[in-house]
Amino acid sequence: MSARAAGAMVIGLDLGGTKIAAALFAADGTVLARHTRPTPARDGAAAVLDALAAAAAEVDPGRLATVLGIAAAGVVDPHSGMVTSATDSISGWAGTALGAGLADRTGLPVACDNDVRATAGPELAALPERGSLLFAAVGTGVGGALAVDGRMLHGASGIAGHLGHLPSAEAAGLPCTCGATGHLEAIASGPGITAHYGRLTGAPVDRLETVAARAARGDDAAVRAVTTGAAAAGRVLGGLANALGPDRVVVGGGVPRIGALHGDALAAAFAAELMPPLRGLAPEPPRFGHDAAVRGAAALTSTLPLHHPGAPR
Repeated sequence: MSARAAGAMVIGLDLGGTKIAAALFAADGTVLARHTRPTPARDGAAAVLDALAAAAAEVDPGRLATVLGIAAAGVVDPHSGMVTSATDSISGWAGTALGAGLADRTGLPVACDNDVRATAGPELAALPERGSLLFAAVGTGVGGALAVDGRMLHGASGIAGHLGHLPSAEAAGLPCTCGATGHLEAIASGPGITAHYGRLTGAPVDRLETVAARAARGDDAAVRAVTTGAAAAGRVLGGLANALGPDRVVVGGGVPRIGALHGDALAAAFAAELMPPLRGLAPEPPRFGHDAAVRGAAALTSTLPLHHPGAPR
C-alpha cells in the first residue's frame, strides 16, 4: 500500500551530507512545524538513522503523523528501501536499509527516495496531467530526475536521473567521484568548476564563490572555468531533452545561483542542441523554495511503497 489516509498528517525529512531538515505537514499541505540539525555524517549509518528519527520526533512531539517520507542523499531504491550506492559524504551510507531502519525507529510507515527526485516531485505535480520533466540539480555534485508522461523514473536499483555521470567531452580524462573518468560532474559541479580554474591558472582556490567573484571582475580564466562548466551541462541537458521530450526543464542547485554568466552559457549550449520541435524550450529555475525537498518527501507517501515497522528484512 502506498497511499496515506485522507486527512492524515505527514512528516517530511530531507537528508543531506551536512544537514537534516524536517517538517510536519497538515493534510492541506500547511507546514505546522520545522526543525533542522547537523547530519552526523562521520558517525556511521546507524547514527544517521537515529538523528533522522530524532528530527521526526522534534517536529511531531504529539505523534500526530501517521506516515513519514524521506528524501535522502545517495542512490535510493524506493521499492526495496535500500541505499544502493553513495559517496563518502556520509560514512557507510551505501547498503543502508533506509526504509526499514527508519520505520523501526519511528514506528511509522516510511516512503523513501533520492533527494533530487523527491525535490522534483512538486515540479512534476505542477505540470498538466501526464507532463514530462527534466530536472537537474547542479551543486557539489550533479544530480537529476526524469519524469515521462506523468511518471517519475526510478530505474534499476534507483539509479535513474544521475545526470552527473553522463559522458561530457569537456570532462575528458578528468576523474569523477564515482571512480570513472570523463563524466559531467567532473567539470560542471561546483568543485569541478573550481578545479578547472586551478588547472587553467596553476593557482588553485578552495571555493566556487571565489571563482565567481573573479569572473565578475573580468578574470579570463575564471570566466572560462564558469562558462565551460555551464556549457557542458547545457549540452548534456539539450541532448537529454531530445531523447525525452520534456514539457519543462528545471535547473536548480547552488551553482546556477552564481549569476547570469553561468545561466546564459548553459542556456545557449542547451538551445544549440535542440531538435526543431523543441525549439523554444529553455531551462527554468525551480518553482518551489527551501521547503521543496521536505514537501516532496512528504508527497512520496502517496506515490511510493511504504516500508512498515517490524517488517521482515
